[in-house]
Amino acid sequence: VQDDIKKVLAYSTISQLGYMVMALGAGAWTAAVFHLFTHAVFKALLFLGSGSVAHSGSHHSFDMKKDMGGLRKFMPVTFWTFMIGTAALAGIAPLAGFWSKDEILANAGENGYSAFMIMGLIGAFLTAAYMTRCVYLTFFGEYRGHHHPHESNRLITIPLLILAVLSTVVGLLNAT
Repeated sequence: VQDDIKKVLAYSTISQLGYMVMALGAGAWTAAVFHLFTHAVFKALLFLGSGSVAHSGSHHSFDMKKDMGGLRKFMPVTFWTFMIGTAALAGIAPLAGFWSKDEILANAGENGYSAFMIMGLIGAFLTAAYMTRCVYLTFFGEYRGHHHPHESNRLITIPLLILAVLSTVVGLLNAT
């Protein structure tokens, strides 16, 4: 259990790479590459969101337990875009992660890899759990930092908004 928001996101990337490798093992090559693509979009959103939090919310700290908390009040754009990225990573419909993870799990089940499908479902649940913890520690409760948090400037919030929109629509690129 990490307290550093960047480490949570980095370990999450390893988990998602496992999803992609599992897809390759199940013969779902297109689904693996599609998940790589969608993951790039929503993970860029999440890392930029963590940078926004560190820059303007916790005075260059990445420690969720010591220097964050309650930031949704001070950083609404960062909060809502981070929520979209988190939901996409967790595979919530109709966001990008739902479409790519669903494709992997469906292919695993259809190709006779039931164990892969079950492990993938467990992985999806664990992803949702640790990202819920990340969001809670960062954006809810009382502010635990020692500075004056504020929303990031437009150089950060505009890319956050663009990535949030992309995280909602890029999953539809694989719709058939």
